[in-house]
Amino acid sequence: MKDLHIKNHVIVLILVVITELIGAYQFNIGIGVLALFPMLYAMVLGAFISWPSFKWMSTKEMQAATRVLEIAFLLFVAKLGTMMGPSLLQLADAGFPLILQEVGHFLGTIVIGLPIALLIGMKREAIGATFSIDREPNLAIIAEKYGANSAESRGALGVYICGTLFGAIYLALLAGFLGNLGFFHPIALAMGAGVGSGSMMAAATGALAVIFPDQAKDIALFAGAANIMTIIVGTYVCLFFSLPVTARLYKWLEPIIGRRKETIQMEEGREAK
Repeated sequence: MKDLHIKNHVIVLILVVITELIGAYQFNIGIGVLALFPMLYAMVLGAFISWPSFKWMSTKEMQAATRVLEIAFLLFVAKLGTMMGPSLLQLADAGFPLILQEVGHFLGTIVIGLPIALLIGMKREAIGATFSIDREPNLAIIAEKYGANSAESRGALGVYICGTLFGAIYLALLAGFLGNLGFFHPIALAMGAGVGSGSMMAAATGALAVIFPDQAKDIALFAGAANIMTIIVGTYVCLFFSLPVTARLYKWLEPIIGRRKETIQMEEGREAK
């Protein structure tokens, strides 16, 4: 087991060095700014290295990495707790409208996302995939509640990877498109950019700063406040509201619209084991 951890740590160190040396880049593509970040490179390289056909990493090594990931999630949650005190004044200055974006997160992920996930054949993975936008704090919640090797964690991690690979690109293009429409106020778009992901927020604010250069500082300020609000308040919303509601809705909806026929009792029996 010790050898497994040593190999994993060496791989992580190599990936960190390579991706940090590459650095972050932004490309203006007309309707928006395409942003590339070290975390994106690390995810792509990590997926390439762990591809089963290459046999560079064994199943035991990947399972050992999962156990380390659980510890990392706990440390990240502790870090979030230390962020709350210094951020209270900033959150108060940001105002009540920032809180309303949590309503959008609820409607987008649970009300729309969960039925779609069930219709395409997902099982308990749908709970982890749709109770939030699945950034780092949400992964920690799922790992603590169900375990890092659970179906719920696989669903959350899948959305996290997709968000990392495509989320920054998507938000950069969306922010650029909406900004060029001239219908939305740039501060409103900046607040919408704070979805709880640093890379996604940076990509969206970068696109908005190109379109509204005279308001670049205000855009960064309100996007940062919205991001903090989402991380801190959204974490508690997900823990005490979104996750229980999603799990309850899954039990109601899966027998009705679930595609693959597998009873809830069988799933719960495996979960109990």
